[in-house]
Amino acid sequence: APCDPAAELAEVRERLRSVKHTVLVLSGKGGVGKSTFSALLAHGLAADEAKQVALLDIDICGPSIPKMMGLEGEQVHQSGSGWSPVYVEENLGVMSVGFLLSSPDDAVIWRGPKKNGLIKQFLRDVDWGEIDYLIVDTPPGTSDEHLSIVQYLSATHIDGAVIITTPQEVSLQDVRKEINFCHKVKLPIIGVVENMSGFICPKCKNESQIFPPTTGGAEKMCQNLNVSLLGKVPLDPQIGKSCDKGQSFLSEAPESPATLSYRNIIQRIQEYCDQHHFQEEKII
Repeated sequence: APCDPAAELAEVRERLRSVKHTVLVLSGKGGVGKSTFSALLAHGLAADEAKQVALLDIDICGPSIPKMMGLEGEQVHQSGSGWSPVYVEENLGVMSVGFLLSSPDDAVIWRGPKKNGLIKQFLRDVDWGEIDYLIVDTPPGTSDEHLSIVQYLSATHIDGAVIITTPQEVSLQDVRKEINFCHKVKLPIIGVVENMSGFICPKCKNESQIFPPTTGGAEKMCQNLNVSLLGKVPLDPQIGKSCDKGQSFLSEAPESPATLSYRNIIQRIQEYCDQHHFQEEKII
C-alpha cells in the first residue's frame, strides 16, 4: 500500500500520546559518550520509582545500548498491542535494533529508507504504555536518522535535545554543526554536556586535561552560541567498566565526582522538562 505521511504521523501521535517528555541525545561526533550519557540519564531518571522511563536506541549501525543496559542477548516480544520493550527495571524499558539481531557481532548494512522504516516502526509499533520520559539515543551526525526522528516526533512534541561534546576543537567543530541542525529543524536545545572533561588521578588526586580545551572548550562555545552548558563530566575509568558490565555507574560509584556531575545535569534536564511542560499547559 502506498504510504500516506499524514496517516503515518497520526499513528505515531496516537501511540506516543501517553509520553509526557521526549529528550533527544545528539552529537556531531562519534565516540564522545552519547550512549553512555543516554543510559545514565535513563538510570538517573528511573531512580525515582514513581517515574516511568523509556530508552529508545536509534543508532542502527552501532547499537551499544543493549550491552550498556545489561540486556545483551534479549529479544523483542510481539504482543497484540505491538512490540514490547525489554525492561531493565519495572519502570525502565528499552528498545534497540540490537534486540532484533541474531548476534551482537552482526553488521547492519542498510540504506537510508530501511533505517527510516525501522525508526518509524519503533515509534509506531512499540507499546511503551504511559511514560514520563522517552530518551532517544541517536547516531553521530546530522543524517537520515536524525531527520526521520525529528519528522516523526513532530507529530507529538519534543522537549528538546541534549548535545554531547568533548573539550577539544575537533569535537566542538562538529557540535557547532549539530547546534545549527537543531536551529534549522526547530528542535529546542536543552543544553550541552562536556564529557571527558579532565581526569582526576585516583592516586595523586591531580587533574590532567586528557583532551585539552585549546579553544576554550564547551564553555566558550556555549557562550558564543548562546546555548546552556548543562555541566562537565570528568573522565572516570569506572564509567567504561560499568558500561561494559551493563551496570549503572551512578549506583556503582556513588561518590565519584563524575556521578555528582551527572546528578546535577540530570536534575537540570528534569527542571527544564517540567518548566517546558508548565509553559505548554499555560498556552493550551
